[in-house]
Amino acid sequence: MNRAMFLMGLQHVINLPSFPLFCAYLLMIFLSKFWQKWTKPLNLKPLMILHNFTCCLASMYTLYGFINGLYNSDYIYSKTMTEELRFVYWVYWMTKIIELLDTVFMVLRHRQRQISFLHIYHHASMLLLSNVGYKYFPYPNIAIFLVLNSLVHVVLYFYYGLTAVMPNNPPRWRKQLTQMQILQFLLDFVLASYGYMYHNFCFYGLIYGITMTYLFSNFYYHAYVRQKKHPEDKLKSN
Repeated sequence: MNRAMFLMGLQHVINLPSFPLFCAYLLMIFLSKFWQKWTKPLNLKPLMILHNFTCCLASMYTLYGFINGLYNSDYIYSKTMTEELRFVYWVYWMTKIIELLDTVFMVLRHRQRQISFLHIYHHASMLLLSNVGYKYFPYPNIAIFLVLNSLVHVVLYFYYGLTAVMPNNPPRWRKQLTQMQILQFLLDFVLASYGYMYHNFCFYGLIYGITMTYLFSNFYYHAYVRQKKHPEDKLKSN
């Protein structure tokens, strides 16, 4: 991709309806440390329970919608738009806006340590990419990736919902959930590689998949592997 095409793509991103929200999201994160200094943490348990289970149900809908759209298409790498699939793309985009509340709740509850680079990168990038998909590429060839993402988010927000209900006794399958997320990105990479080689997929899609796989794998290593190798680190952090 040459410089002119890159600048054109950047201009398309800047013109997205989600771009001002993207900027406001980053600004909120920048100001969150000041908020923590000036305020007390809020108890948002009922709101978080409602939010997490709502996101779970919304992901169930997009999972069904994308699967149904793929079933009714000629080929999973098809670039033919249907109004049915376009509406599911719109719902998916809306879920990525709603999911920004994850970070808002962290800020209001003073959970600054949870606002990691992975968390910010994932939420901010998916906000823009979901908008790009809806506006420019509501095709089956992208829907196959969103099937996997919706499936993971059904499980993810179900886990978050249960954790909000029982914060002192959360589900014990958090590790398996992270493994599921990493598997999702590995499958994405296989599908995107085939699409790049035979269906003119954008190379930057592969780069994005690699970054997500690396970040989640790095999180998995530090959360589950390194702690077993160096249990004293956990003691030091307490």
